[in-house]
Amino acid sequence: MEHMNRYHQWLSDPSIDEKTKAELRLIVDDEKEIKERFYKELEFGTGGLRGIIGGGSNRLNTYTVGKATQGLANYIKKEGVQAKGVAIAYDSRRMSPEFAQIAGLVLAANGIPAYVYPSLRPVPMLSFAVRHFGCTAGIVITASHNPPEYNGYKVYWADGAQVVSPRDTGIIDEVNAVAQYGQILRMEQKEAEEKGLYHIISEEVDNLYDEQVLAQRLCPEVVAEMGEELSVVYTPIHGSGNLPVRRVLKKAGFKNVFVVAEQAEPDADFTTVGYPNPEDPNVFTLAKKLAEEKNGDIIVGTDPDCDRVGAMVKNEKGEYVALSGNVVGVLLTDYILSQKAKKGLLPKNGVVVKTIVSTEMIQPICDNFGVEKMEVLTGFKFIGEKIKEFEETGAYAYIFGFEESYGYLAGTYARDKDAVVSTMLLCEMAAYYKKNGLTIYQALQGLYEKYGYYLDGVKAITLKGLDGVERIQRIMASLREKTPRAFAEKAVVWAKDYKMQIFRNLQTGETQTSTLPMSDVLYYTLEDGTWLCVRPSGTEPKLKFYIGVKGESLEDAREQLAAVEKDLDEKIAAI
Repeated sequence: MEHMNRYHQWLSDPSIDEKTKAELRLIVDDEKEIKERFYKELEFGTGGLRGIIGGGSNRLNTYTVGKATQGLANYIKKEGVQAKGVAIAYDSRRMSPEFAQIAGLVLAANGIPAYVYPSLRPVPMLSFAVRHFGCTAGIVITASHNPPEYNGYKVYWADGAQVVSPRDTGIIDEVNAVAQYGQILRMEQKEAEEKGLYHIISEEVDNLYDEQVLAQRLCPEVVAEMGEELSVVYTPIHGSGNLPVRRVLKKAGFKNVFVVAEQAEPDADFTTVGYPNPEDPNVFTLAKKLAEEKNGDIIVGTDPDCDRVGAMVKNEKGEYVALSGNVVGVLLTDYILSQKAKKGLLPKNGVVVKTIVSTEMIQPICDNFGVEKMEVLTGFKFIGEKIKEFEETGAYAYIFGFEESYGYLAGTYARDKDAVVSTMLLCEMAAYYKKNGLTIYQALQGLYEKYGYYLDGVKAITLKGLDGVERIQRIMASLREKTPRAFAEKAVVWAKDYKMQIFRNLQTGETQTSTLPMSDVLYYTLEDGTWLCVRPSGTEPKLKFYIGVKGESLEDAREQLAAVEKDLDEKIAAI
């Protein structure tokens, strides 16, 4: 049995330390645990690694991180770009500083300079550092919003965006070619520093990043006027946003920023929340309490690696309600486009980029302001890829990009979603609406009245372990073999399969070929414009479902959404 062979190889491998072997000996009689840890090598996917921390080939540890870095180093050396170096950042998770250091020392041993942040930093600051230093690549040690037992390893390229095809598969091949842990080169930090191969990134880079974020302000004069009146409650949810978000809000002129003290400091166990995801309203329990005390106009919370932001505002009853990722995307898109239009700053060839699973409400907003809307596959790296393309071709001027999973980017100084700039713009927008006698919630109702009652739903079923992987594969295979003809009695018109790259019109028999890269995604458009999408998560053991409807009113939209969700649940349960 392959997992048992791998297990015994680790126990006998002289390059594996005694502490790891002692941990593995504790599970000698637990074959299920051995199988979970060793049934495969932790896969270096298109974005990098993500897994549970611990000993084993299917776990994140110093060896799997070392192997990933050695593979990356081998790829960089083959490209002949090792002199430019690699920037490294990490967040507040368990083993993050250790994994960042190991990555830096493996690179140094391969003759590749490492530029390492001295303490935790957000993902967008890594993206900025790659561009600032002119590095070949970047690494972030993070598992974003996964539960505490996880960590991860994300790879970026010279433009500051996560690696995309075909480079991603080239790196994967090099990582897989590192057959033994003994092939991983490593240098001591003192020697690496003496040889100019290990650099600690200075505070000056933080300040340069702040300048770029502040340059994205649209109405600084409104903040100057309203900075004392607006009440902001902020939680970094134990992550890397605490210092940069507070620093930028202060520099921007917000005077009343109240931080949730219990969630301000880094905490790898995420003690107050367990699951540190701003998509989950439960992470805002303490923030809501503070907001009620301070009469907060807006609550904002950033995830551990500070690339995603969630928000809550008061509804018409004065209760704090969570805004979905799609709603924040709509609000920010409209705010940015309207203010740029008002100030004559809207480029003629402007474009807003969203992912295919994000709200369709963006279309009429873009139409209203005469800018293009463009769609990419799920994953912010595809938005980063578009920014690079626009720079090279001049075909479009990037204005804003977002994905429904709470990720947004204004500006092109970074090439990944940035919760620092998103938080600043959310607060500026709150100040703008307050000056005009509106809450954000009231402004949102106005957008619904103007553009239509769009409502979007996201569901996920968690399917852990080997059994879960098999169940996800079974569901996707079944949907491919037998395309549903209708959902909630609404006929399917287009069935789009991004893996097979074929789009079929079930009513006319017409077929089209996808213009986007291959991806394990199924997307259905119904006769009334309702859409559904099914895809396995790329970062968690989940199958994700996305639904978008448009109603005559919000109540009508809610009823439509509930009916489609119910039918989808029944179809999935029957597989």
